[in-house]
Amino acid sequence: MRLLLVEDDDHVAGALSAVLSRHGFEVRHARSGEEALQALVPEADAFGVVLLDLGLPDLDGYEVCGRIRKRTTTPVIMVTARADVRSRIHGLNLGADDYVVKPYDIGELLARIHAVSRRTVQEEPAAAVDHEVRFGDVSIDLPTRKVAVGGEAVQLTRKEFDLLALLAQRPGVVFRREQIISEVWRTSWEGTGRTLEVHVASLRSKLRMPTLIETVRGVGYRLVAPAA
Repeated sequence: MRLLLVEDDDHVAGALSAVLSRHGFEVRHARSGEEALQALVPEADAFGVVLLDLGLPDLDGYEVCGRIRKRTTTPVIMVTARADVRSRIHGLNLGADDYVVKPYDIGELLARIHAVSRRTVQEEPAAAVDHEVRFGDVSIDLPTRKVAVGGEAVQLTRKEFDLLALLAQRPGVVFRREQIISEVWRTSWEGTGRTLEVHVASLRSKLRMPTLIETVRGVGYRLVAPAA
């Protein structure tokens, strides 16, 4: 797999590239946001994963992520020292597929890279259901992957939509965390649990309906139809 590593620190990039190469990755190193974007211009879908450090010398990492997402659906993993939930949600809202907080364990990073790279168009859980679902003011058009609240379009990331679509297939039914992670992220790796929590928080915020997705402590989540 080809991987685009966006990292301005040559020492860090060199060490990480060596490790990734030993695990079978072909790494291209970009030292700035502009260099990364240029690498994606002629071959936007040539990379299996983009590993994006947020502390870049020229452009804000969040801006780079947003511009990458406009060019390609290639999975993006953000690397950041910002551990607060708000920063993570902001990154996911811009289209990042996952994040890794510094300092990180190399085993965790490799697991996350493999997890997001397993995503394919055929794996989209919403693709098997071909109709529109409505919950009060919320409409979920599964064929076109569009969501609206009160007739106003809501922009969701790929994984946010997949998560919402999965829960919408069986409203009121509790989906176990392990099941959600398996069907949406196509992995059983336990570390993805935190990513699930952030995606749920982001959905509640974007839909402006914090009670639509209910947390069932110790079990998982379910979609609760709004009262008429």
